[in-house]
Amino acid sequence: MTVYLLAGGGTAGHVNPLLAVADRLREREPDSVVLVLGTAEGLESRLVPQRGYRLLTIPKVPFPRRPNAAALRFPRAFGRSIGIVRELIAEHGVDVVVGFGGYVSTPAYLAARRAGVPVVIHEANARPGLANRLGARWAAGVGVAFAGTPLRGAQLVGMPLRREIEQLDRAASRAEAAAYFELDAARPVLLATGGSLGARRINGTMVDSAQRIVDAGWQVLHIAGGTAEASDPGVEGYRFVSYADRMDLALALADFAVSRAGAATVSELSALGIPAVYVPYPVGNGEQRFNAAGVVAAGGGILVDDAQFTPDWFASEVLPLLADPARIAEMGRLALGTGFRDGTERFVALIDAATEPHA
Repeated sequence: MTVYLLAGGGTAGHVNPLLAVADRLREREPDSVVLVLGTAEGLESRLVPQRGYRLLTIPKVPFPRRPNAAALRFPRAFGRSIGIVRELIAEHGVDVVVGFGGYVSTPAYLAARRAGVPVVIHEANARPGLANRLGARWAAGVGVAFAGTPLRGAQLVGMPLRREIEQLDRAASRAEAAAYFELDAARPVLLATGGSLGARRINGTMVDSAQRIVDAGWQVLHIAGGTAEASDPGVEGYRFVSYADRMDLALALADFAVSRAGAATVSELSALGIPAVYVPYPVGNGEQRFNAAGVVAAGGGILVDDAQFTPDWFASEVLPLLADPARIAEMGRLALGTGFRDGTERFVALIDAATEPHA
């Protein structure tokens, strides 16, 4: 029996691949123990217990970005977090720590090192975070979602995907998907999404372009997000929703996509061979541009800056593409060549190698 401690959280980008790996470990080793390390504030506090895993929490101790009172308190608080994780490792007899980045991963990596427990890391973004850059220095295995990710010892494994995406048969699911979203399975569908919170630029440009897209013979499935300021344009064949609980069906229906370039989104679209226009989130450290770089370089996607994604740009660059089914099919084939449907299995193989007696 193996005791796994999976560390990560805060955002869906950390939690979703963690849960995909946890599910795979539980499926194949029902007698083993899968524990999750997170915080009480992050997304994991809701999703992990919902999925049936025990969540062990430590205080959230962000790395200080400027010299202030929080920076003065950081060393003691951070040291306390490492101590808590080390006690948890000893208490539960943890055999391996598997980290996905985020606040909790750094103390988990350091505690594991001090306890002599192997560490295996997955990095979802093409530009790695601080925690994984540190942990990779002594990790027994490092898996990355994108080629060229600059981490020591990195092996390209792809993204651990949810089972419903990993096993999705798009052709077989198309009729069900069209009925679910009240669209016509016989006509092509453009999927537009800016993530759970939405993307103002994507939403605005898609709504402003609605009539022209439909006039070009396409339907639109527009998932606007929870904080969307846009509203339904009221055009027949244009399905405007705030959320989609069945993203597997949305992806089954998509013949082309317009989206942000989050690691999970790029990975899912590539794994399924869906060509896309990627509009990277313009705030932060620019990692979304790097996430999309591989599929764009291969010819399976188009990259456009947020500020440039206007109705005029859409009319000049995307509408002619929508009128060229042969090019869209070729882009889909090229996107598929950069994706991985078996990212979960490939990453679990790294965990296995780290826990074998000779490792």
